[in-house]
Amino acid sequence: MIELLLPDADATDRLGRLLAHTRPSPAVVHLHGDLGAGKSTLARALLRALGVQGAIRSPTYTLVERYPLPAGEAWHLDLYRIGNAGELDFLGLDEAAADLWLVEWPERGAGALPPLDLQVALEMHGAGRKASLHAHSPAGEAWLERARQSGHLQGLPAA
Repeated sequence: MIELLLPDADATDRLGRLLAHTRPSPAVVHLHGDLGAGKSTLARALLRALGVQGAIRSPTYTLVERYPLPAGEAWHLDLYRIGNAGELDFLGLDEAAADLWLVEWPERGAGALPPLDLQVALEMHGAGRKASLHAHSPAGEAWLERARQSGHLQGLPAA
């Protein structure tokens, strides 16, 4: 587990870049936190660091936004508006087609999502945020280890 303080938007961007540059392929990330905790902000930073150009929209109303990556697609899902996991069947999601899953409100899709690699929990902390990263697979463990060894954690204070 890694716990970090994100005092400002720049720190959230740095965390997004760190996750992008150390991620496994494929990868499934669950983003937890209250409304306004920074889930979409972190997802945008990660996608931008992976080279996504143009608008990166929040999937609040569309439920899923797809972005081309060199090795496939990144899917950013926001499941806040679904009533149950069965509704995911109507989105036409093929687990094998996505190289990266970024899932907000994943508990609403329980049982219908691919196996989790990394959970990122965000919460308000003073004027900034606190981020807790938890691995849930061998790929997730290796991801966190690469993040620790990358040197990019410098400037992101531990919580």
